[in-house]
Formats: sequence, C-alpha cells, structure tokens
Amino acid sequence: MRFTDPAAALTQARLIYDNSIAHLRQAMQRYVAGEELPGHVRACYPFVRVQTDTVTRQTTAESARLSYGFVAGAGRYETTLTRPDLFAKYYLEQFTLLLDNHGVELEVGTSNQPIPVHFSFAENDHVEGDLSPQRRQLMRDVFDLPDLAAMDDGIANGTYVPHPGEPQPLSLFTAPRVDYSLQRLRHYTGTAPEHVQNFVLFTNYQFYIDEFIALGHAAMANAASDYIAFVEPGNVITRKLGSDHNFATAELGSDPNVSQSPQTTGTPPPRLPQMPAYHLVRADGSGITMVNIGVGPANAKTITDHIAVLRPHAWIMLGHCAGLRSSQQLGDYVLAHGYVREDHVLDEELPLWVPVPALAEIQVALANAVSQVTQLKGPELKSIMRTGTVASTDNRNWELLPDNGPQRRFSQSRAVALDMESATIAANGFRFRVPYGTLLCVSDKPLHGEIKLPGMANHFYRERVDQHLRIGIRALELLREEGVDQLHSRKLRSFAEVAFQ
Repeated sequence: MRFTDPAAALTQARLIYDNSIAHLRQAMQRYVAGEELPGHVRACYPFVRVQTDTVTRQTTAESARLSYGFVAGAGRYETTLTRPDLFAKYYLEQFTLLLDNHGVELEVGTSNQPIPVHFSFAENDHVEGDLSPQRRQLMRDVFDLPDLAAMDDGIANGTYVPHPGEPQPLSLFTAPRVDYSLQRLRHYTGTAPEHVQNFVLFTNYQFYIDEFIALGHAAMANAASDYIAFVEPGNVITRKLGSDHNFATAELGSDPNVSQSPQTTGTPPPRLPQMPAYHLVRADGSGITMVNIGVGPANAKTITDHIAVLRPHAWIMLGHCAGLRSSQQLGDYVLAHGYVREDHVLDEELPLWVPVPALAEIQVALANAVSQVTQLKGPELKSIMRTGTVASTDNRNWELLPDNGPQRRFSQSRAVALDMESATIAANGFRFRVPYGTLLCVSDKPLHGEIKLPGMANHFYRERVDQHLRIGIRALELLREEGVDQLHSRKLRSFAEVAFQ
C-alpha cells in the first residue's frame, strides 16, 4: 500500500508486524503443546520503500538543517521494520522527513525477510524451555531461526553493496539485526530495551553506579524532578513522588493513580547481569541511561553494538584512567580530543586508518559541565582538566612488558591518559553515527610510581566519583537543552548515507 500520510504508513507497518507476531506465537504455542504443525511456519517483517527519480530535495527550512531524512540520489530505497510499538516515534519522524524531502509516496508492505521465531516471544515468554531436547532440535524444520547473514553490519561499516536489481538501504540496521540486539540488551543489562533513554553514560566502575542509584532515588523523592521513573535491573521501577504518569503500569501492574511517595514495583534479579543498566526516565525518552560495562574493550564494543540500534542522541564514557604526564594530579580530569586505538576489537569493522575525531558539541558540553559543577573557570579550570589524546589498550598490564614498546608508542602519540574502553566507545559511536565523548578521571600514574593503594583509592573514590558523575549528567542535560538537531551532524555521515538517522 502507498501512503502520503506518515501516521497511516506507520499504522500499516504495525498491523503487518502485529499479525505476523500473532501468527508465530500461536503456532509456537501449538508446537510446545505437542501438536504436529502442517508444513513450515513462516511470518515476515514489514518493509517501507521509497522511489525517487531525482536528487532534488523539497526541503523546508527546518529539515534542510538536518543531516538525515533524505536519500542520496535517484533510485529505490528500502528497509525492513520491527517493533513499531517501541520505535513508533522514531519511525514516524523518518517517514515524515522522507515525505517532506522528496514529495513521493511511501510504500509499506510485507517483506520476504522471515521473522525468526525467537524474536516473536514477549518479554517474559520462555515457552521453549518446556520443550524436550528432541523437540527443540526439530524447531529448525518448522520455524525460521536467526540467520546471521541477514543481520550483519555491512551497511553501517560501509561495505554493503546491493546486488543488481536490489534496492539501496534506507537504514543502518535491518529488522533482524535490531531484534538480535534487543534480545542481547535484555540479557546483558537486565532491563527491557524499552527503558533505555536517548542519552547514555558508560562507566567502568561500580562506584559510579552506586552514586547514580542514589541520585535516581533522590530524584524520585523530588516532586519537582523532570524524571518520572528510575529503572534498575530486573525492571524494578520506582516512580516519582506525586507522579500521575502511567509508566509501565500495564507490564508491572502498578497503580496509575497519583502517589504520595516513591512507588516501587518489580523484583530484583538474584544476581546482577554482566553489564547492568540503570535508567533515569523522562516521559519523552530523553532521560539518562547508565551502564556499568566493566573493564575491557570487549564489553565496550558489545554493549555499544546493541544500544546503537535504539539510535540514542549521544553517549559519553565516564571512567578512571592512568595519567601519563608528570604534571597531572590524581583526581584531574581528561577531556579526550583524540584516541590511540590499541583495543583491537574494531580493527576489522573500522580500520585503524579511519580517524575518530572529537565532536565539538560534545566537547563544549563536557567542558561547560566541568566548569559549572566545579565552579572553576579559565586558568583554574585548566589546572584540573586537560584536553588531550587518550590511548586505549586491551592489555591491562601493558606497563609490565619488558621492551617498553607501549610506552614509546603512547609517548609518540602525545597521549595524556590511558584506559581500556574509551577509544572503543568513541570508535563505535563514529561507526554507528552516534555522537560520542569521553571525560576521564586520573586515578593512578604508573609511569611515575603512583599506583592505587587501598587507603588512597578509597579516599580518591569518595572525593571524586560524585563530582565526576554530576559532571557527566550535567553535560547530557546541556546537550538535551541545546537540541538534538545540533548533535546529529554531517561529521558522522558518509557521502552516500542512509536516510534514517
């Protein structure tokens, strides 16, 4: 069907998706009950398609400023869609911009891309657990299972080339790729992807999470707070004091009436997931999510691979680092303006010759946040914050190597700080067109004999973690106040870019 109304196009996509999911769920329930199903069971994702005959855009003054919302040239463009309930606002914006920019119809229909049955399960469905091993093995004969060939990152990596006659892509991610990440986010973070906000903080220490939890609960006890809920692993939701917002009430059964005290629903998990996430929720989704990614570039890549499908407006790394200069003091801040990538986890997807630049909007927000929180300006601010290159390594004990090779490379690169995650998060932000930034805090100086000792470390954490976290939160609030149109700039988009943001 063809549409000139973006809302009608979204309604049709949702109808196709809902019918497909209902068909798969009903068939799966019958299969689990032991029924022999007649033939292969298949349901497919909806698609949206646009056809243009010219490179000319019919832009409005507002859309002309955007770096997305239009196709690269004449031709046929298409993408599969999933979870229109979760992505309704996002899809509606993309559809609207395509219609405004090109003045053509949107075609919405059923694609040939099967929905893997695993991706049809609801949040708390675990029906496959009741299957015998033999019955579980036979599933591939009855249902479509995840096909890795349909969910690679070739589009985002810039390596995808359509076969003759195939349409050009409209988005960075196919529907199966998105569904795969939504499933992984539940597993790694212990929270539903619906709770992830548009502004994200990553950290490599639990101390920051402890402070974020305290701030989250304080916000819920403050009736004047802009945040309406705080979500913790296990989808434990605390609603704001006096809130009448019916947040997640259908899922968790909470009382939608106005509460006079913070109201908590849900059950904490028996143990924390690998990378627990916490969400300070705003009604429009522009709140703050914080994830403890732990130590190392593998986790940093994994979580950003999956959060990227939710198209956040920005993500920032807050963590500890080794200071590499004698002039630095423990507790000083480092604002990264460049990265030495010795993390190696993205070498295949994003070659080392690709520069990962600092983004002015993020840099300014972070610098202003440091100034506002510390109340320092000018030379005084420079005395506690240094802008420079951050090196990230996958070798936690790099300083023990006998030939001093890493030290020479870091010196040649003019690096002022070293960690294990920042370059990975920045590089994946560049790769997935998500604005990124890094603000680190010097917690040791191994080249100068200042290593962490228990007493010193405890004092350091007490003194700096709260301030550092407040700086990160303030930076994201400044970015939100500035407007997201300023964030999604052309700096992160190629010359033949997909239309979807």
